Parts: sequence; structure tokens; C-alpha cells
Amino acid sequence: AQRSHPPAAAPDLDYRPGPLGRLGVAVTRHARLTTVVWMLVIVGLGAFAPRVEAELSGAGWQADGSESVAARELAQEHFGGNASTAIQVVVHSTDGPLTSASGKQLIARATTMLEADTRIADVIQPQPGATLSEDGTTGVLLAGANADPNEMVRVADDLKGPLQDLSTRGIQVNPTGASLLWSDFNEANLSAMLKSEMVSWPVTLAILVLAFGALVAAGLPLILTLAGLVASAGSLVLINHVVPVSIWAMNFAMMFALALGIDYALFLVVRFRAARMGHHENARQAIAETMDTAGKAVLLSGATVLISLSAVMLVPSPSFRSMAGGIMLSVVFVLAATLTLLPLVLFKLDHRINKFALPWVHTGEHRSPQFAAWGEQLWKRPVAWGLASLVVLLALAAPIVGLKTAMPSIKVLPEDSSARVGYDLVQEAFGDGAPGTLTILVDRADAETATAVLSRDTGIAGAMPAIPAADGSSYALIQAVPTVDPSDPALSDTLDRLRADLPSSAYVGGAAVENLDLKTQLDDSTPLVIGVILALGFLLLLVALQAPLIALLGTLASLLSTAAAFGVARLVFQEGWGAGFLGFESQGFLDAWAPVFFFAMIFAIAMDYTVFLLASAKEHYEHSGDPKDAMVGSLAHSGRVIFAAGAVMVAVFFTFALSGPLPPKEMGIVLGVAVLLDAFLVRLVLLPVLLRLTGKAAWWSPRWLTRVLPKVRFSHS
Repeated sequence: AQRSHPPAAAPDLDYRPGPLGRLGVAVTRHARLTTVVWMLVIVGLGAFAPRVEAELSGAGWQADGSESVAARELAQEHFGGNASTAIQVVVHSTDGPLTSASGKQLIARATTMLEADTRIADVIQPQPGATLSEDGTTGVLLAGANADPNEMVRVADDLKGPLQDLSTRGIQVNPTGASLLWSDFNEANLSAMLKSEMVSWPVTLAILVLAFGALVAAGLPLILTLAGLVASAGSLVLINHVVPVSIWAMNFAMMFALALGIDYALFLVVRFRAARMGHHENARQAIAETMDTAGKAVLLSGATVLISLSAVMLVPSPSFRSMAGGIMLSVVFVLAATLTLLPLVLFKLDHRINKFALPWVHTGEHRSPQFAAWGEQLWKRPVAWGLASLVVLLALAAPIVGLKTAMPSIKVLPEDSSARVGYDLVQEAFGDGAPGTLTILVDRADAETATAVLSRDTGIAGAMPAIPAADGSSYALIQAVPTVDPSDPALSDTLDRLRADLPSSAYVGGAAVENLDLKTQLDDSTPLVIGVILALGFLLLLVALQAPLIALLGTLASLLSTAAAFGVARLVFQEGWGAGFLGFESQGFLDAWAPVFFFAMIFAIAMDYTVFLLASAKEHYEHSGDPKDAMVGSLAHSGRVIFAAGAVMVAVFFTFALSGPLPPKEMGIVLGVAVLLDAFLVRLVLLPVLLRLTGKAAWWSPRWLTRVLPKVRFSHS
């Protein structure tokens, strides 16, 4: 039988393309099918996207398998939902005690409203000596949880408005508690995210116009990224019906995928314009070359991002797993759009990509004379430039030594939010530790011993009498008020003492304890997650570059920008530098989830730029075998893209840092600083210097390793 012709025999291609080149050619030859598939994906999943904020929840911040989660589940099952997710309705009177006729009437109306919701279990009236203040002006109505933590956040969403509306001129009603905290936070976060989006999109477009010099070319990355984000938002809504998904998954995915998607599209568009307008290749040949070079780098970069974020799944917490999963899903969609839809759009637009060109546009210019000159400068004086960048990075990283972490305090909420107002009223009426009341579940036989332990502990201000379970089970419930605010580090010491001294049948829980257990889990998981990320990142670079030395140096260099970003984070968020300008109230620490989660995200972005730069260097080295050509050529051909992509990312992250609650500010500042340092100091100075100093050794690989590794080449001919 006669063999079919290889792809190289096609009249519009002069070389045999690789797998990605063939994918690019395939989507241009099956344009209608590709278009229909993406229309179905975007329209089908996009129909669910508007429901994302209403469907997803903000709960799940817990350490699965911890003692505090067990305590919450037991309290919910045996004590009418009197657990950490219960809703506390704070009623405060300025017109005398709540035992007056008007006070009783208002509490009765609030009780009726709560009991009408099937997701509420037992409703407990304010109790003298426990939840009714000594002067009788402040009482707490406890609405037990009859649903999971995610659903209780939705209960808070539904009831907080009607409950607050019960307020009269002399009596104020403010629901509070963990479920209200997440409800109020989500509300503030949504408003901030929308505001940030309104600012970041035009800023991003302006940077892209400057980078491309043409409006159509600049708009492509935004449109492609938007398609990926719409699809991922719809997917998260559907996934939420199977597994609960945190709203943070969408919030962080929106920020991260916007920045990353623009990077990927930027890299492909620049390469296509160079091949089509610079080298004057035909459109299909230009697509094949673009996909075999820039497309391969984008795929490897995306794989690095996915691997880095997958390591976060090692943390046994629903919120972390859903956040990492949400970002990974958005990256998959953005990656798919970049590698299938973008080549088709580029092919169809062809020369029209330069529509609405600005006077300074240099159509098809791929090699930047400015970055080539910068590469020559680094080649001549590598030690001076390398040391200068290293000193800056180490100086910024130095404050990391005194970094403190803790779970978010009430300060992450706006001062006028219901949860924070109620929290402050509870503290004023019942003591600093009252909002962090501990829930102790213990066998009835051990209740007396447990009460004695609590009464002796210096960290406990007071404990309520043990309440036996009404359902006949063997449990008793004791509620104890600590002497300190729930975010005070001294509470952790109290918890450790109680768990050591209480009877073995005791489970200590409560919202504050769940936070402490999650922090302990994060502290334990962080070294493992970081180790896995570094190891997998190194292996992926090794496969991509086939050179162990530069793969190792590229991986280690990412640690410098990460350490520097956390050093800056300590000064800003722990010490309060710039708090007034950024509009936040310092908690005196960095949120405990930041090190593990932000490390994964920063490393993913850092490796993104590493792959772009070193893939270009390897492509040049494969052509010439000259280390200088590899170093200078990589800067000349990828420096401008890395510079523009870095500027876009910094703009996106910093716009998120300027509005909204504290956690998104932390993310915006930490990631923005990390990208700023990584793109402009590490990738455009330090890494090229390392290529210069290592010379041919950077690209050396032992024979046994080359036999083991799959063959990966970045040159297209």
C-alpha cells in the first residue's frame, strides 16, 4: 500500500511540524468545528456563570479530621445545632433592659423569623448569667445550625437583612458569628472584586496597546482570557452541586487566570506576528511555527502552574482544595483557549491583527534591539549586575525572619458590617473572649472533672454549667469564655493546656478553635507542600530543558522573589507600613493561609517566566551551540514579552490590592511584589547572568539522563 504523505508535504508547510504545530494546523483546517465546539462551551457553561456568586459559599475553612470539627458535628447532632456555625443574633437596647415589653416583643419577632427557616435548629433565648448581660441591655439569641457550614452561610445571607430590619429607634439587632462573618466578607469581597475588575481591564488594555502598538492585537488576549474565565465560572457552579466549592475559588481564579491568560496569549501573538509579518511566511506556516515554539513554552508553563497548585491539595481543608481546584480549572480553560481558539483567530485575522495600528508599531518585529543591547550589557558585566540584583532581593527578603501568621481576625470586615458590630457588642457586654466562646463536648461521667479543669485554668474567664444532651446520648456540653480576644496568640496556649488537662473523652471546639486547628494543620503542611512544588517544578524544567544545572538554578532563583515578596508582606501587613494608603487595619500578622497558598501561586508565576526565557534560550542554543547567542538571543526575543507580561500582571494584582477586604489585598500586594521582582530582577537580570556565568555547562546533560528523558526541542526546523 502506498504510504500517505507526512505533514511536511503539504503545499503551505515547508517543514514537518511537531504535535503542537499539527494541532495549530488542524484547528485552522477544521475552523467550523473548532468554532462550534468553543461556542457550545462558552454559551453552555456561560449560562451558569452569572450564578457563581450566589451558588458558591465562603465556608470550608477547617482542618478535616481535627478535634474541633468533630466537636462541631457532635454539637450539631446532639445539642440542637449549638455549634460554631450557629447564628448569634445580638439584640442591644439603649432604652432600658430587654425584659421590657418592647424588648420582649422584638425578641419574639426575631424568634418567629428564625424558627420559620427549616435550616435553623433550636432557637435559644437570652439566658441571664450567660447570654444576657448583667444590666439586661444586651442579649444573644442563639439560632442553632441545622445545615452544613456552606448552607449556614446562605442562611446568613437570607436572614441578616430581615433581622437587622427589626431594629427600632431604641433597640439594635445585629446577627454575628462565623456564618455571618463569611456572609459579610463575601458581600464586601464581591463589591471589591467588581470594582477591581472595572479598573484592571482598561489598565491592562492600555499596557497591551503600548506593547503591541495595535488595538486589535492588544484586545485578543483579553477576549481569549474572558472566554476561559466564563467557561470556568460556569463549570464551578456545576461542580458545586457535587462537591462544595468556596467562593474564593472564583475570586482568586478570576485574578490569577486573567493575568496568566494574558501572558500566554501575548507570547503566541508576538510570535505569530514575527513569523507572518517579519519572516513573511504564509499564515498556516506561521501558525505551525508559533505553536511549535511559543505554544510549547505555554503548554509547559501551564503544566508547571497546574503542578504547583496541585500540591496545595495536600492540605486537608475544603477551602484550600476548592481554591486550588478552581484556579487549576480556570488555567485549564485558558490554556485550552490559547492553544486551540487563539491559533484559529490569528489565522482568520491574519494581517488584520494590525488594524488600528499606532504610529510607533513595528509590524512583525520579534527581536528587540533594546533587550539585545541589555543582553550584551549583562554579558560584559555579569558579576556587577548579578550582585546588585542579589543584594536588592536579599535586603527585601530579610524581614521574613520576623514574620508572624494567624487566622484572619474580625478586622478583615468593614467596621459597619453586621458581624463586626455584633462582635463588638458581645465583647463590650460579656468580655474580650466572649466572641470566641469554646464548646466542650464530654461524656456525662466526666462533666464534673471537665468543669473543675475549666474553673482552674487562668485562660478561662468563666464556664457555664454542663448541659446533658436532650436526645438521651451520653454527651454533655460545656461552654467556656476565654479571657482573651479570639485572635490573641494566648488563646492557643490556653487550648493546648485544656486539651492536655481535660478528660480523654473531651472534644474542644468553637469557631476560634477551628481557626487554631486549621493554622496548626497549615503549619504542618507547608514544608511538605513547598518541597513537593520545588521537586515537581525542577523535574518539569529538567524535562523541558534537558539540562540539570540550569533547571536547578531556574528553580532556586524562584525562591528569591518569593522570599522577598513575603519580606515586604511582613512590613506592610504585620507592621502596618502603608496601611492608611491601602485602606486596611493591620492585624499585626499575615493571614496563616498566605505562606502555603501564595507560595504555590508565586512559584507558578515565576516558573511561567522561567519557561518563557529558558525555552527561548534553548531554542537559540539548539540552533547555534553558542552560550552567548543563547543568553543574548533569549533576552532579545522574549525580554519584551516578559516585560509586558510582567507589567500586565503587576497592574492586575495591584488593582486588586487597592480595594476590598484584607485577604484580597494581601494576595494583590504579595503577588504583585513577587511578579515585579521576579520579572524585572530575577528573569531579566539574575537568570541571564547565571546563563552567562555557567556558559556551556548550563546546557550540559549526562548521556544516561538524555536517554531517560523524553526528547523536547524548541527549534522548529
